[in-house]
Amino acid sequence: MRTGMAQEDLAKLRIDKSAAADRPSGHGRRRYWIIGAVIVAVLAGLFFSGMLKPVREVQVVTIQKTYPSQAITLLNASGYVVAQRKAAVASKASGRLVWLGVEEGSRVKQGDILARLESEDVAASREQAAANLINSRTMLEQARAELHDAELSYGRLKSLVSQGIVARSEFDTAEARYRKARAAVAGAQAGIGSAAAALDAARVAVEFTMIRAPFDAVVLTKNADVGDIVTPFAAAANAKAAVVTLADMGSLQVEVDVAESNLEQVRTGQPCEIQLDALPENRFCGTVHMIVPTADRSKATVLVKVRFDETDRRILPEMSAKVAFLSRPLEGGERTPRITAAHAAVVERRGRKVVFLARDERAVETPVTLGERLGDVVEIVRGVKAGDRVVQSPDDSLTDGARIKIVEK
Repeated sequence: MRTGMAQEDLAKLRIDKSAAADRPSGHGRRRYWIIGAVIVAVLAGLFFSGMLKPVREVQVVTIQKTYPSQAITLLNASGYVVAQRKAAVASKASGRLVWLGVEEGSRVKQGDILARLESEDVAASREQAAANLINSRTMLEQARAELHDAELSYGRLKSLVSQGIVARSEFDTAEARYRKARAAVAGAQAGIGSAAAALDAARVAVEFTMIRAPFDAVVLTKNADVGDIVTPFAAAANAKAAVVTLADMGSLQVEVDVAESNLEQVRTGQPCEIQLDALPENRFCGTVHMIVPTADRSKATVLVKVRFDETDRRILPEMSAKVAFLSRPLEGGERTPRITAAHAAVVERRGRKVVFLARDERAVETPVTLGERLGDVVEIVRGVKAGDRVVQSPDDSLTDGARIKIVEK
């Protein structure tokens, strides 16, 4: 009996193999440690790279080209380029336009023929007047010959009549002939003057059919074409008055409106800097030419005319322009643009000046070399270029590579 119970107890004794399998071996523990180390390294890399750091909201400013003149600008005004000498060229005569030798943009010299009207009738009148002048000169030669013969006959009979050789009546006839010959010469001379005047009038009439440039200029608009009827005042239906419109490019000035409250900052002869919207990369030196002595009551402004100190073929009438009125003339180096940034965008890190470029949603620390201060901005000689965007007023916690989100102002 006792022996059977012992066997039953021995049968209950078993080794739990599943528990042994659950306990990690030395090799398994080593694998877990490796996986944990990799995870920690990845997390550390992500942390130090900024991936796990919170995104910083920042404002950015753009690196710009700044002209030194901005620091000495007293006043800015907008206006347009206007030709002070401009003409709508027409003909004093009426007729059909048969030739036009210019187009928009053509440069002409004073006296150049721009166009011609039909001129057959006035040309014929000129030829007739020239023939009449020749005929008058021939008649003068005949009158002079007659005068010479009458004068000789008169002289001979005068001496003979005093001696009683010829009759008094014969002498009187010779004297009358002499006087008549003198009158004929005077009349012939007057006829030459009249014929010459008629020829001049005919030549002027022919000249009226030729439209010439009144001064050195550029053709702005072409108002008529070959075949159009041109009249001085365009009184007829479908007739043209002006054939072309010219402008003297040497007389170009910028006309701007200056508020009455700012007029005390403007004076004749004051240096200016002119910027044209059509040529944004260029700045032109100018001088206040005139302050028009009247005000526009509707706008409370006064018209100011600024002339260009230098001419440029690219400057055209009616271009929009901005004028900066300066406190002093520009020096040589002040006409060159500078690369600038706001003062707040430049900070010091580890003893050097840097800016933080906003690039691919990251703040990239970039060393810069500074130049002179220009008003509210500072010149950057090296490190960035115009158009780059940098973080405005970065604090000490902003580091290189930090994730950023640009917030608009």
